[in-house]
Amino acid sequence: MELSALIKRYYTRPLADGPCSTVYDLFTWKSVDVFMQDYSTGKVLIDMKDLEFPEFYSQTACNIIASKYFRKKGVPNDRGYEYSLRQVVDRMVSFWTAAAVDEGLLTEDESAIVYDELAYMLLAQIWAPNSPQWFNTGLKLKYNIDSPAQGHFYYDPAQHQVLSSQDAYTRTQGSACFIVGVEDSLLGPKSITDELTTETRLFKYGSGVGSNWSSIRAHDETLSGGGKSSGLLSFLKVFDQNAGAIKSGGTTRRAAKMNILDLDHPDILEYITWKSKEEDKVRALGKMGYSTHFDGEAYNTVSGQNANNSVRIPDAFMKLLHDENASWRTVGRIDENRSEDIPVSKLWQEIALAAWKCGDPGVQYDDVINAWHTCPAGEDGELDAKHNRINASNPCSEYMFLDDTACNLASINIARFYTMETDSFDLEGYLHAIGFVQIALEATIHWGQFPTEDIARKSYEFRTTGLGLTNLGYLFMVMALPYDSPQSRNLAAALMSMVTGYSYFVSSLFAKRVGPFPMYSHNRDSMLRVIRNHARAASYDESDCQFESLNYTPVQISNALLVDMGQADMVATLSDVWHKAIAAGTEYGFRNAQVSVLAPTGTIAFAMDCATTSSEPFFSHVAYKKLSGGGGMEIINPAMPVALNKLGYNAREIQDIVDYVMEKDVSSEYSFVKDGKIEGAPHLKPEHLPVFDTANKCGSGQRFISPRGHVDMMAALAPHVSGSISKTVNLPHDATVDDIKEIYELSWKLGVKSIALYRDGCKASQPLNSTMDGDSGHDDLDNMTYPELLELARSLQQAAPNRETAPKEPLRIKPTGIRNAHVHAAEIGGLKLYVTTSFYDDGRLGEVYISAGRQGSLVKGLLDSLSTTISEMLQYGVPPKNIAKMYRGQKYEPSGFVKGHPYIKSADSISDLISKIIDIETGDFTYCQIKPPDWQTGISIDSSPLPVAQATEPSGAAETSEILYGDICPNCKSTKMVRNGTCKICTECGTTTGCS
Repeated sequence: MELSALIKRYYTRPLADGPCSTVYDLFTWKSVDVFMQDYSTGKVLIDMKDLEFPEFYSQTACNIIASKYFRKKGVPNDRGYEYSLRQVVDRMVSFWTAAAVDEGLLTEDESAIVYDELAYMLLAQIWAPNSPQWFNTGLKLKYNIDSPAQGHFYYDPAQHQVLSSQDAYTRTQGSACFIVGVEDSLLGPKSITDELTTETRLFKYGSGVGSNWSSIRAHDETLSGGGKSSGLLSFLKVFDQNAGAIKSGGTTRRAAKMNILDLDHPDILEYITWKSKEEDKVRALGKMGYSTHFDGEAYNTVSGQNANNSVRIPDAFMKLLHDENASWRTVGRIDENRSEDIPVSKLWQEIALAAWKCGDPGVQYDDVINAWHTCPAGEDGELDAKHNRINASNPCSEYMFLDDTACNLASINIARFYTMETDSFDLEGYLHAIGFVQIALEATIHWGQFPTEDIARKSYEFRTTGLGLTNLGYLFMVMALPYDSPQSRNLAAALMSMVTGYSYFVSSLFAKRVGPFPMYSHNRDSMLRVIRNHARAASYDESDCQFESLNYTPVQISNALLVDMGQADMVATLSDVWHKAIAAGTEYGFRNAQVSVLAPTGTIAFAMDCATTSSEPFFSHVAYKKLSGGGGMEIINPAMPVALNKLGYNAREIQDIVDYVMEKDVSSEYSFVKDGKIEGAPHLKPEHLPVFDTANKCGSGQRFISPRGHVDMMAALAPHVSGSISKTVNLPHDATVDDIKEIYELSWKLGVKSIALYRDGCKASQPLNSTMDGDSGHDDLDNMTYPELLELARSLQQAAPNRETAPKEPLRIKPTGIRNAHVHAAEIGGLKLYVTTSFYDDGRLGEVYISAGRQGSLVKGLLDSLSTTISEMLQYGVPPKNIAKMYRGQKYEPSGFVKGHPYIKSADSISDLISKIIDIETGDFTYCQIKPPDWQTGISIDSSPLPVAQATEPSGAAETSEILYGDICPNCKSTKMVRNGTCKICTECGTTTGCS
């Protein structure tokens, strides 16, 4: 088959003889205003009027695309910036098609078809490239935007050498994922300082970087000039600070970074415990009153917060786990005296304990990763040499390949190919999309530029691309399939296997037209072996199940189960795809050494209006919908009504179930979802509950996807991806260290290449230990509550020998009569609070009363109790500052962003909020996010009314509160920063800590 046979119109047929003159005329467009602001300060982040989007785009998608991806300056039009999505699509697609023609991959006639099809699919939210493409691609070609060269390089095949880019935008840095090798030297090429420059350049243009640091000598190893090395951690802390100081893409994204260390490095124990020890410091700072929210004062004070950390573990270590006497040898990089034997059990315990405490380190299984390596002979033909192995990954762990390489990513919105009415997939359209997107990715390499000479050369030589899927969780639910089920796992595996198989087939047709990747001849046999193993995992030929050079059996697709699900067409198509890939690849080779990954698809998933990201399940049953005038409203998870309908519930029953999940508390002017659980919903059959299981418990519900369910999904997908999978295994708060050990070991046994986990609430939110440990003394006094301190004092008093007199009864003095008072109004986590402080005649604080909008609720009773306790302490003479210190930093829900108060913008709990209000009443604004302009530490204020503002919504917004999800977003300061793969994504503005 020729490539020309695949270059055909599928979505744009009406252009040939219909009324539409361009692909953009196939869409109806609407005018949209985009307004976003910082939730903590009210500062306007973006305010753009009359922007143009297809009419079916949600306000969220419009907000995120306009704020993140529209070029804001230098555009030659009457506004000076991009104001229509058609402009953004045109500059990217024009670049890709022009590059493909220049490469010889397309003819001019073919490029017109590819332009229309790619543009249509982008506008139809069928696919999206990774963020750096949106940032950088086509700026010079379409707008003649110029900027001085930024130190990038590209490989010129005509001159057979790497050249320096002449400017910033003629070529594009379209890759999101970079792996950079670093050597054990301070200065020079590939040195530690050279790595610092490389990372800075990558972060600036919106990309992420991962490195394996195992070549760096350990602490106390000898230096060539005399003296001893300061060790790996001393350098990692410098790189951490550099990443924290730079936002990727200039102003729109945080830097994304991955550190990796081999298990035999002498500094391995210090590395494993680095972030967990820093987490202990955060907790200590929290007790002192510093904010422990993500990007808050506490985390900005400690190190290690700007990268994901992983440990590279070989099979040899995993096989020793259950040998109680086994030890593991760490090896000095240049000094044998730094080598030592460490008990295997100790290393394994420290890895699991650190992950239990803070989520890091993740683990990467070295032998599993390299068993699927298509290019183990590298550039020089040295098979499996250290420099030719896969040593590292990108920040989110989905791209794994040779050091000093890059990958540009894209994701397909799989839900666009499913038809609910017929329970079928448009497989022809699906394969069409896969092939055309691979053209864009390959063209990006041809006209790409890269941050180092090595990456420029090797990107040309190996030409890795990374196509994946997103919205799988939504697909499962609308098909009424439990996420944790064989049906979902086999369906996901089959769909992903088609991406990889058809991409390799198309790549072989690229190779037929313009040649295979330059280093293919060195790696031909290894690559074909890996391709055959991919095909066997897809069960394309059930008579051939013998995997080559694997020491485990991958999870295979069950064709029988897919047929039982009514997907016989999928089975036939999958088999055909892999037969074509093997046949064409054997004859022509491949243009690309890798073709697929499963990236976290954070920002781009929201741009495509996906309900879930990558292979992740739903986060909860309640979603948040942006409104055109600003603000938003809570809605049901959009897949739930569809799934209920598919399960046979009628309209009335569906509405009853939705109303149950969305039950509102309307006892106050602020309406908010009271629970969000689904257990106990009317009409809902118990056997259908698993369909609606989510990543975490919802409200007071107890159901959630088990950690094993996440691992099984990764294991099902793993043999169908060229690279790897960025995914988080969610654990409940009460998970143990042994649970983590079991998950890590299970993932290795099932052939998962790498895994990261997150225990709910593990970061700076563990309950403080308020118990006394037998005879160990009173080391926990700082963690004790005031009643516990009183009880301790009484017990010590009673135990003291030779007491001749009893203590005097403490004197309580209550404020009386009409007295001055202040009212602080504030809203936290959807709960409206009114805190009234009143004073003695001499101005001393004498009473604190807290009331909430939920009259008659349990919350009100608890707040009454808290009010009584604080007021009585004040009236017994306990200094207000001591009371504030006691409550400061206590962390529980609701927490996060505080609305309506002029000085307090975030609090870790109601108690923490009260502590700040008490501080304010004593004239201390130290722990407030906003301070009066004339305030200085130690200056008191009088008892005149404070300017406490009322909480208000933006104009045009619905009077609804937010659902409290997680961390505070560093961009918009909303509390909707949730975990997404190994990174985090803000569901409000799309800001991500990853690289997609």
